[in-house]
Amino acid sequence: MSNQKKTALYCRLSQDDGLDGDSNSIQNQKSILQRFAEDYHFPSPCFYVDDGFSGGNFQRPAFQQMIADMENGEVGIIVTKDLSRLGRNQLHTGLYIEERFPMFGVRYIAINDNVDTENAESNDLMPFKNLFNEWFIRDTSRKIRAVQKAKAERGERLGTRAPYGYTKDPETKKLIVDEEAAAVVKRIFALCAAGNGPSQIARILKKEQVLTPTMYAYAKYGMTHTGLDTQHPYHWSGDTVADMLENEIYIGNTVNYRFSTRSYKDKRKIEHPREECLVFENTHPAIITKEIWDIVQRVRKNKRRRTKMDEQNKYSGLVVCADCGKTMALHRAHTMSADYNHFTCRTYKKDGEACTAHYIRECILDEIVLEDLRRVTAEAREQPQEFAEYLNSKQSAELQKEIRRLEKEKSTMQKRKAELDAIFKKLYEDSVLNRITAEQFQLLSASYTDEQAKLTESLPQRESEIHRLKETVSNTAAFLDKAKRYTDIQALTPELLRLFIQKIVVHEKEVKWSKHAPQTVEIHYADIGCTENRKTAEPEHHNEIPKVSRIIPSYTPTENPAGA
Repeated sequence: MSNQKKTALYCRLSQDDGLDGDSNSIQNQKSILQRFAEDYHFPSPCFYVDDGFSGGNFQRPAFQQMIADMENGEVGIIVTKDLSRLGRNQLHTGLYIEERFPMFGVRYIAINDNVDTENAESNDLMPFKNLFNEWFIRDTSRKIRAVQKAKAERGERLGTRAPYGYTKDPETKKLIVDEEAAAVVKRIFALCAAGNGPSQIARILKKEQVLTPTMYAYAKYGMTHTGLDTQHPYHWSGDTVADMLENEIYIGNTVNYRFSTRSYKDKRKIEHPREECLVFENTHPAIITKEIWDIVQRVRKNKRRRTKMDEQNKYSGLVVCADCGKTMALHRAHTMSADYNHFTCRTYKKDGEACTAHYIRECILDEIVLEDLRRVTAEAREQPQEFAEYLNSKQSAELQKEIRRLEKEKSTMQKRKAELDAIFKKLYEDSVLNRITAEQFQLLSASYTDEQAKLTESLPQRESEIHRLKETVSNTAAFLDKAKRYTDIQALTPELLRLFIQKIVVHEKEVKWSKHAPQTVEIHYADIGCTENRKTAEPEHHNEIPKVSRIIPSYTPTENPAGA
């Protein structure tokens, strides 16, 4: 071995090793390795340190750097305090010691375990020691998971660090609002509610030189996070913004079991659907109101795009064709007045024979929606009891019918799923008792397997739809509350539209291709559904206010309601 090669003194410490007390501290390891290198006169000792990295994971920065130096011919000896410092995965540890290190002519020494690859006799027990090291991390992982499970079920937050917008109370360790960061969180949600996507928001924050969450934690609290980039302190990413917009922590909820890993060896995150998570409401102060949260989720659901003119479509995802059910596309006028901006059916745009245009100008839709929103909110404020009775009678007639239909479908699907379970059991018994061949079993079970998979996928969807409809029936109070708070609606904004409106259904004109024929528009409100249809006719001139006639509802509203 060339004397020009250096001696790599490798140190590693993880949270798992805390059970061993101070004996495994980085400083203690350095002291032992330094003294050992001096006693045996090893050339050019150099430390490689991984602090806070599990022994089950070999993708550690210092370890990978050491391996790269070894492959470049710079390392002749590798020394660790014991085998577990190199790693706790018996297969990978053994692969490095028995194959990779010899391949590059590297001598490996584990001091406390008396392992030296130049002394073959000292290596006899090494596989057993590696096995015990893996058992240790497996047992530790099992204990940690048990502790985390108990905390999760008690509603305690599992994260060790406070999310952006919060800090920890020094005494109670509970989350409290960090006002400076919380202001940025509120701005992010406001920008999204106004129609900006995560990428647009990230660019705005970067332009305004707002510190990234990791940089903010470093600058204010001296905390370092994975991914900290001090060279680009304002480099927000769309993914960071998107994660914040979907995190219920900001409405005061603790959501546990949102992510998990397959095993202590595979650290890749698996995201679970919300129904499989443990959700605890109002566990800490909220930064974002439930109202703004709901608006943002509706905006995010529709994934709004900017037009070629780089203007945000405030109706994006809300305007729907009555015949094919597809969202309608907004076409902006490039050479004419904005009054000529119009919606057409997406299906018609792709295939003119599959549907019709359902053409309606944006300015006319603005007039219809604004007038109807003012009318409905005014009626809700001025006649709350009559309004609620009208909705309840209407909903009980329409929604209850739909709920019964879905519940019947659900019951049929559950019955069929139970039948399939019994069929599979019988087929399995016949196969085990050789009443049918393996080929027959596979042939018979194949179609049943597909059917069972479809049922397993469809049942939760039916349950979710039933739950949504049942909530709609009982949300009149929520609408009345919003109507009381918005008493002077002057213009339509993306936030206002998604606060009140679920969808706008546009019908084809009563006389197809007629410019001035009446056209029905259904406005479905977020909490109460559709109160009545609206009919409009295209005005003779584009600058005229459209004439809107009402279909008489089940009750008579007050004359000239305020704000109408």
